[in-house]
Amino acid sequence: MHPNIKLHHLRDFVAIAQYSSVRGAARALGMAQPAMTRSLRELEKELQTPLVERHAKGVILTEAGNRLLVRAQGVMQEVRRAGEEIRQLGGSGAGTVSVGLSSAAMLGLLPQALAAFRAHFPLAKLRIVEGVYPTIESRLLNGQLDFFVGPSPERRDKSLSQELIFTNERVVVGRKGHPLHAANSLAQLTQVDWVLTGLREREAQEYEELFATYDLPAPKTSMRIESTLGLLSVLASTDALVLLPRQWTDSSMFKALLIAIPVQEKLLAPDIVLIYRASVPLTPVAEKLATLLQRQAGTQS
Repeated sequence: MHPNIKLHHLRDFVAIAQYSSVRGAARALGMAQPAMTRSLRELEKELQTPLVERHAKGVILTEAGNRLLVRAQGVMQEVRRAGEEIRQLGGSGAGTVSVGLSSAAMLGLLPQALAAFRAHFPLAKLRIVEGVYPTIESRLLNGQLDFFVGPSPERRDKSLSQELIFTNERVVVGRKGHPLHAANSLAQLTQVDWVLTGLREREAQEYEELFATYDLPAPKTSMRIESTLGLLSVLASTDALVLLPRQWTDSSMFKALLIAIPVQEKLLAPDIVLIYRASVPLTPVAEKLATLLQRQAGTQS
C-alpha cells in the first residue's frame, strides 16, 4: 500500500462504492458528508487519478476506481481477519467465517460438521455461499471468502492451494416418475433436454466429454441453472435431466422429488477439494470449520 494512503481512506472508498453515494457512505459510517468528501479527494490526490464520476443520483467508479475497489476490499477483509484471529488466539470464539460450498459439500458434509462447529464456537457467525469454483474464485482471491469446498477445477490461480477432501461420483437425476426412469444406458437419454450447472467454464464441455467417452453425441442443452432452488424447480416440473453428485439423491430432503436413473456407465466426477489462499493462514475459527468438513469426509482423524 502507498505509504500515504491510510486505512480510513480505503474504508471510506469501499463504503462509497458500496452505496454509490458519498452521502450514503457518510451516513453508514456515521461521518459528516464533508469529511467523507475530503477523504475521497485525499485518496484521489495521492493516487493522482479520479476514482469516481459524479452524477445527479450518486457516483460511478472509474476504471481505476474499480481496480482499486478489488484491492481495497481485500485489504479491509485482511484487517478484519487479523483482528478476529488475535482475539480468537486469546480465547474468543467470536468472529465471522465466510465459505463457498458446492451442492455436494453442502449436502454431504455441512450438516454434521455444522453441529460440531456450533458446539465449539457458539458465538461465531457463519456465511455460506453456494456455487461452483468458476463463480467463487474471485471472492477467494479478494478475501471475501475464507475457503471453498467443491469440485476440483480445471485450473486455479497460482496463489491458491488445494487439498483433496474425497473422490466423488455422479448420477443422472430426473424427477420422480420420469418416463425414462428405467433407462439403463446413456444412449437412451441423448434426445432428452439436459440442464447445465456451470461446473465447467466452457458450457458444452460439461457433457460432451462424458458422452464422447461412450461414442455418443452430446445431448441437447437449453438451460443453465446455477442455483439449487432453480434446479429443483425445473427438474420437478419437467422431463429434463442433469448430472449431479450422488449426494443429491442420497439426501432425505430430495427423495420425494428426485430419482437417480440407473445407467450402466460409470459417471466419474471431479474430486471434492478444499481451496484456500496459500499466502494467508486461516483464522482459528475458519480452520476449525475446514477441519470438521474434512473429518466428515473421512480424510482427517
